[in-house]
Amino acid sequence: MMSMLFILVALAALGTALASLSQRQQLGAAGELAAAKAYQAAFAGLELGSQQILRAAGQPACPFTTRTFTLPDQLADFTVTVTCTRTPSSGTVTDDGQAMAFYTLLATACNITAAGACPNTGTTEPAYAERQLSRSLTK
Repeated sequence: MMSMLFILVALAALGTALASLSQRQQLGAAGELAAAKAYQAAFAGLELGSQQILRAAGQPACPFTTRTFTLPDQLADFTVTVTCTRTPSSGTVTDDGQAMAFYTLLATACNITAAGACPNTGTTEPAYAERQLSRSLTK
Protein backbone atom coordinates (compact mmCIF):
# COMPACT_ATOMS: atom_id res chain seq x y z
CA MET A 1 0.00 0.00 0.00
CA MET A 2 2.80 2.39 0.91
CA SER A 3 4.70 1.67 -2.33
CA MET A 4 1.55 2.38 -4.37
CA LEU A 5 1.15 5.73 -2.63
CA PHE A 6 4.81 6.54 -3.33
CA ILE A 7 4.38 5.70 -7.03
CA LEU A 8 1.28 7.91 -7.29
CA VAL A 9 3.06 10.85 -5.66
CA ALA A 10 6.11 10.37 -7.91
CA LEU A 11 3.94 10.23 -11.05
CA ALA A 12 2.05 13.37 -9.99
CA ALA A 13 5.34 15.23 -9.46
CA LEU A 14 6.61 14.04 -12.85
CA GLY A 15 3.38 15.16 -14.55
CA THR A 16 3.62 18.60 -12.95
CA ALA A 17 7.24 18.99 -14.06
CA LEU A 18 6.40 17.98 -17.64
CA ALA A 19 3.45 20.39 -17.79
CA SER A 20 5.66 23.24 -16.59
CA LEU A 21 8.34 22.38 -19.13
CA SER A 22 5.77 22.25 -21.94
CA GLN A 23 4.37 25.65 -20.94
CA ARG A 24 7.85 27.24 -20.95
CA GLN A 25 8.58 25.74 -24.37
CA GLN A 26 5.35 27.15 -25.81
CA LEU A 27 6.02 30.61 -24.33
CA GLY A 28 9.53 30.53 -25.82
CA ALA A 29 8.20 29.64 -29.27
CA ALA A 30 5.58 32.42 -29.06
CA GLY A 31 8.32 34.89 -28.07
CA GLU A 32 10.47 33.88 -31.04
CA LEU A 33 7.53 34.33 -33.40
CA ALA A 34 6.79 37.78 -31.95
CA ALA A 35 10.47 38.76 -32.34
CA ALA A 36 10.46 37.68 -35.99
CA LYS A 37 7.26 39.66 -36.64
CA ALA A 38 8.76 42.72 -34.93
CA TYR A 39 11.81 42.48 -37.19
CA GLN A 40 9.63 42.29 -40.32
CA ALA A 41 7.51 45.24 -39.14
CA ALA A 42 10.61 47.39 -38.49
CA PHE A 43 12.02 46.39 -41.88
CA ALA A 44 8.75 47.49 -43.52
CA GLY A 45 9.17 50.87 -41.83
CA LEU A 46 12.67 51.24 -43.28
CA GLU A 47 11.40 50.31 -46.72
CA LEU A 48 8.62 52.91 -46.52
CA GLY A 49 11.03 55.68 -45.57
CA SER A 50 13.61 54.64 -48.16
CA GLN A 51 11.02 54.53 -50.93
CA GLN A 52 9.78 58.03 -50.12
CA ILE A 53 13.30 59.49 -50.10
CA LEU A 54 14.70 57.68 -53.14
CA ARG A 55 11.70 58.34 -55.41
CA ALA A 56 11.76 62.09 -54.79
CA ALA A 57 13.69 64.36 -57.16
CA GLY A 58 16.97 65.87 -56.04
CA GLN A 59 17.88 65.85 -52.38
CA PRO A 60 14.52 66.39 -50.66
CA ALA A 61 13.88 67.22 -47.05
CA CYS A 62 12.87 64.22 -44.94
CA PRO A 63 9.34 63.25 -45.98
CA PHE A 64 8.51 63.08 -42.26
CA THR A 65 10.29 63.70 -38.98
CA THR A 66 8.40 60.94 -37.17
CA ARG A 67 5.70 58.72 -38.61
CA THR A 68 3.76 56.02 -36.75
CA PHE A 69 1.58 53.44 -38.46
CA THR A 70 0.18 49.94 -38.09
CA LEU A 71 0.56 47.16 -40.60
CA PRO A 72 -2.09 44.90 -42.14
CA ASP A 73 -2.70 41.15 -42.05
CA GLN A 74 -0.19 39.00 -40.14
CA LEU A 75 1.62 42.04 -38.68
CA ALA A 76 -1.55 43.85 -37.57
CA ASP A 77 -0.61 43.53 -33.90
CA PHE A 78 2.54 45.64 -34.43
CA THR A 79 2.96 49.40 -34.56
CA VAL A 80 5.95 50.98 -36.31
CA THR A 81 7.48 54.36 -35.53
CA VAL A 82 9.94 55.68 -38.13
CA THR A 83 12.10 58.76 -37.70
CA CYS A 84 14.06 60.50 -40.44
CA THR A 85 17.06 62.77 -40.01
CA ARG A 86 18.73 64.62 -42.89
CA THR A 87 22.34 65.86 -42.85
CA PRO A 88 22.76 68.68 -43.62
CA SER A 89 19.29 69.73 -42.58
CA SER A 90 19.06 71.94 -45.67
CA GLY A 91 21.22 72.31 -48.74
CA THR A 92 23.79 69.74 -49.78
CA VAL A 93 27.43 68.84 -49.33
CA THR A 94 29.67 68.41 -52.36
CA ASP A 95 32.13 65.61 -52.97
CA ASP A 96 34.10 65.69 -56.22
CA GLY A 97 31.48 67.94 -57.79
CA GLN A 98 28.58 65.70 -56.72
CA ALA A 99 25.90 67.32 -54.54
CA MET A 100 24.75 64.95 -51.77
CA ALA A 101 22.54 64.76 -48.73
CA PHE A 102 22.60 62.03 -46.08
CA TYR A 103 19.53 60.49 -44.48
CA THR A 104 19.26 58.31 -41.39
CA LEU A 105 16.10 56.27 -40.88
CA LEU A 106 15.33 54.64 -37.54
CA ALA A 107 12.40 52.21 -37.41
CA THR A 108 11.10 50.82 -34.13
CA ALA A 109 8.37 48.18 -34.13
CA CYS A 110 6.55 46.93 -31.04
CA ASN A 111 3.39 45.06 -30.14
CA ILE A 112 2.52 47.11 -27.01
CA THR A 113 2.68 50.86 -27.62
CA ALA A 114 3.20 53.80 -25.29
CA ALA A 115 0.83 56.65 -26.21
CA GLY A 116 0.31 55.02 -29.61
CA ALA A 117 4.00 54.90 -30.58
CA CYS A 118 7.10 52.77 -30.11
CA PRO A 119 9.25 52.09 -28.15
CA ASN A 120 7.40 51.39 -24.93
CA THR A 121 10.01 51.79 -22.20
CA GLY A 122 7.53 51.44 -19.35
CA THR A 123 6.12 47.98 -19.99
CA THR A 124 6.97 44.92 -17.94
CA GLU A 125 4.70 42.67 -20.01
CA PRO A 126 6.46 39.37 -20.79
CA ALA A 127 4.78 39.22 -24.23
CA TYR A 128 6.32 42.58 -25.27
CA ALA A 129 8.37 42.35 -28.48
CA GLU A 130 10.37 45.18 -30.02
CA ARG A 131 12.94 45.56 -32.78
CA GLN A 132 14.82 48.63 -33.86
CA LEU A 133 16.54 48.87 -37.24
CA SER A 134 18.39 51.76 -38.86
CA ARG A 135 19.45 52.58 -42.38
CA SER A 136 21.63 55.30 -43.88
CA LEU A 137 20.95 56.65 -47.36
CA THR A 138 22.94 58.99 -49.56
CA LYS A 139 21.26 60.83 -52.37
